[in-house]
Amino acid sequence: MHVTHLSLHDFRSYEQVDVPLSAGTTAFIGANGHGKTNLVEAIDYLATLGSHRVASDAPLVRAGASQAVIRASVVRDERSALLEVEINPGKANRARVNRSQLPRARDVLGWMRAVLFSPEDLALVKRDPSDRRGFLDKLLVLRSPRFAGVKADYDRILRQRNTLLKTAGFARRGTSGDAAVATLDVWDEHLAHTGAELLAARLQLVDALQPYLGTAYARVAADATADRTSAAVTYKPSFELAEAVRDRTVLSEALSAEIARRRKDELDRGISLVGPHRDDLTLTLGELPAKGYASHGESWSFALALRLASYDLLRADGDDPVLILDDVFAELDRGRRDQLAAIVGTAEQVLVTAAVAEDVPDRLTGQRFDVHDAQVTSV
Repeated sequence: MHVTHLSLHDFRSYEQVDVPLSAGTTAFIGANGHGKTNLVEAIDYLATLGSHRVASDAPLVRAGASQAVIRASVVRDERSALLEVEINPGKANRARVNRSQLPRARDVLGWMRAVLFSPEDLALVKRDPSDRRGFLDKLLVLRSPRFAGVKADYDRILRQRNTLLKTAGFARRGTSGDAAVATLDVWDEHLAHTGAELLAARLQLVDALQPYLGTAYARVAADATADRTSAAVTYKPSFELAEAVRDRTVLSEALSAEIARRRKDELDRGISLVGPHRDDLTLTLGELPAKGYASHGESWSFALALRLASYDLLRADGDDPVLILDDVFAELDRGRRDQLAAIVGTAEQVLVTAAVAEDVPDRLTGQRFDVHDAQVTSV
């Protein structure tokens, strides 16, 4: 799988730009703030309908414009498709494939796969559970796009249930608590059913990812000390769960039981305390958790290994995703640059951004563009 052409209209700093691309390595070289990351962010957005830099769509639209358009020609299994996403902050986004309108923007998911690694990925190791849940859910959708709908349903149920919990909590102190609590029973069932589907998929994904993570970390951290070479990821649910449980019916029953057990606490606090939205991933190096114990270099290697493991897992599913390395090489010494270049060199398409050309290893020679003041020039 690779992108053969990228066109942006009012996306980030670009009023209009057209960039021809090819398989192999393409490097975008330019000083910070001139627009090189915007190009690869657009390609990643087509694959995930999300940005690795911001949580909402509004910053993706050029100042003064009302909408942005990302358009790309993608070759997959020797067949070409034209993908297009129209970003409309505050309104529904729209998507087209080969000029045909799709019923929903998320129906474009699955037409292209991309894995992006950037300095922001240190958050996967160092920061909050929400970053790790987001990583897992994006990977889940890349493997099986239908889970975008499952996640959207779960988020909707969670919002409505939280609103009802607040209302029921106040009502319980008055005279109308019984009706509110009875309504809550219905939403408990919805949360357990949809939450179990999401939870089962996440658990199975972590099972599949683990062997690739161990291998990837061993490759990117070949000089690690003997007791810090084993990287592992385990799923940490919001309640006690038997380790081997993966069946959706069993998980739904377990969620229902835990929701009932925590009912008083949830009414007191007015928020849902049980479910996939409270889960986390535990990342370990050797016998210690990576968060709080890993050095900066180890954290960087672990984050990179998570992305490379994701790439390898998607590749094992049947096709090469587009691999994006955004400002990665500046963080590495020459030896590690060459090591990473050797690892990614077999990918069908690698897109690299760097502030200076010298940061890109010689092994990744290929197509090159200079990016200056939102102008993209072939070199």
